Amino acid sequence: MKEATKASILLVEDEENLQEALKLNLELEGYEVTAVDNGTAALKAVKNEYFDLIILDIMLPEMDGIAVCENIRIQNNEVPILFLSAKNSSADRVLGLKKGGDDYMTKPFNLEELLLRVEKLIVKNKRIQDKDSVSTVYHFGNNEIDFAAQECIGKDGKHYELSKKETMLLKLLIENKGEVVTREKILQVVWGYNVYPTTRTIDNFILNFRKYFEEDSRNSRYFHSVRGVGYKFTE
Repeated sequence: MKEATKASILLVEDEENLQEALKLNLELEGYEVTAVDNGTAALKAVKNEYFDLIILDIMLPEMDGIAVCENIRIQNNEVPILFLSAKNSSADRVLGLKKGGDDYMTKPFNLEELLLRVEKLIVKNKRIQDKDSVSTVYHFGNNEIDFAAQECIGKDGKHYELSKKETMLLKLLIENKGEVVTREKILQVVWGYNVYPTTRTIDNFILNFRKYFEEDSRNSRYFHSVRGVGYKFTE
């Protein structure tokens, strides 16, 4: 992987030898891999961590892969899911894709093909996330943000220099204007964490943004905290 931040993969496979072999080969490709062997553990991992891709066996103990996938999609989590299954009928493949899978491979499989599919799913997902990127300079109210120069003009006409992380967080929030961006997504995209620290880190950045851009920092028009969920930018 050539990206600065390693793509993270959740591998859900209960066959021990296969899990170990897959984990090793994915790590050799430069991915960060978390491996679990049942559906319950998979859902717990998804709740607590950010992943760029999930490789999901269908025949699992406690909860099968189809149910895991449905549960993930119900939570509006659009992480790409690649099913692995010994079930190779067209009906099984159709079911997996209908229930929210992005790709489906049957066992036994060709390792090189699997690695290519993994790479394509991660790259495609990144393109989708990036497609609504805002322009270099963004205006709202009397404010202006220059993302390339890492500086802004605030409500009072003053110029402020922005740190790299301030710039990244502003860009992420503005690209998702009107939508709540979860704390987990912010910490993964901006800080690169896979397991998350306190929300206080982000809260301090939001307080700074209100000082720069809000006419009344106690009655925010642009930058909102959504308790227990994340943060939102509106105009």
